[in-house]
Amino acid sequence: MFKLFGSKSQSDQAAISLDIGTEFVKALIFKVDKEKATVVGVGRQRQRLADMQGGMVTDIQGVIRNSEAALSEAAEQAGFLPSQVIIGIAGELVKGMTTTVRYIRNKPREQITLDELKDIIAKIQIRSFERVRSILALETGHQEIDVKLVNAAITDVKIDSYRVTNPLGFQGKEVEVGVFNAFAPIVHLGALQTIASSLKLDLLAVAAEPYAVARACGPNQGSDFSAIFIDIGGGTTDIAVVRQGGVEGTKMFALGGRAFTKSLASILNVSFMEAEKDKLAYSDGKLASQRKLEVVKRAVSSDCEVWFAGVELTLGDFVNVDLLPSRIYLCGGGSKLPDIMATLKQARWNKDLPFARRPVVQYFEPTEIPRVKDATKELNDIADVTPMALANLAIELVGSEGVVDSILSKVVGSLTE
Repeated sequence: MFKLFGSKSQSDQAAISLDIGTEFVKALIFKVDKEKATVVGVGRQRQRLADMQGGMVTDIQGVIRNSEAALSEAAEQAGFLPSQVIIGIAGELVKGMTTTVRYIRNKPREQITLDELKDIIAKIQIRSFERVRSILALETGHQEIDVKLVNAAITDVKIDSYRVTNPLGFQGKEVEVGVFNAFAPIVHLGALQTIASSLKLDLLAVAAEPYAVARACGPNQGSDFSAIFIDIGGGTTDIAVVRQGGVEGTKMFALGGRAFTKSLASILNVSFMEAEKDKLAYSDGKLASQRKLEVVKRAVSSDCEVWFAGVELTLGDFVNVDLLPSRIYLCGGGSKLPDIMATLKQARWNKDLPFARRPVVQYFEPTEIPRVKDATKELNDIADVTPMALANLAIELVGSEGVVDSILSKVVGSLTE
């Protein structure tokens, strides 16, 4: 694989998106030009059952072998292998939330300075870290769980209720800044860093996957865009809430496509791989046996009820959201089961969930990511959205930053040194 490392000029303008999922490792090689990414190589490799569990790495060496296979396939198609990689992270203990701080200025007639803004953002970051530590301590029973910042992004800046993109130089009494932060346990981050190092790749970033998916569509829709993104993978269901163009929060629960397959294997009394084939055939409407079709449908419908209960409980955890968006986007390989879409469309939502009206549900297609183009013509499936969303994030990481994002980067750097 490493014979395919590209020339310096070629690899400088390209990167790898590595989606290490419970069922598959997906690798995309893409070139970056004028704030757009063009995918020129695609590789996929199925994981063993022992390699991943609930979106988290359980066998590092096994995942490294699978990643090498996926990268080799992508590099063969692209003709080169970049040196930088962005990797997605998932799992129940990955926590993302937006923290908003309202700051009353003593001298409202004076212009907002760089030092003043740095101070506000630093306070937000410290407050967010403590909140996440307390949440994880409550969920795991471990008071001293080590966590590290994965993603940080400005979601909203207002001066006296007036929204701005760059507050420097403005006057005003009340400054309101919202920052989205995603944290993950250091043990999971360490596993991904080991994988990148073993693959001899420079780790450009580790990104929370639901955050990446939400950013792939949301910001391109304008500041009034609001939606719920549900990404169903092999081991987890990832949920992100976008409100008024900003990511309000991300949450995950450990129930994905693999749970449906295991249930089916038990009912049909067949192996996991045979049950997986039946599940995929059922999703594509190609299950020949009428008797088996009825059995599979009953099993999947029953599991969908359990899965939907998880969705409701997870949405109920977004306590900082006054009103949930009435638009739901579905993606990920697990969402191809027709019963998932039917369950959401026919759902009798819990009355305690703050929906203004019944949500409209639709698939989030790869073609709806405007800044990522597919030159290979192979990314046609909703399971391909996550690695494309990671590529979309990488454009921002290698491109120029805005003023406020640059300040955030410096504050994050100072807090993590």
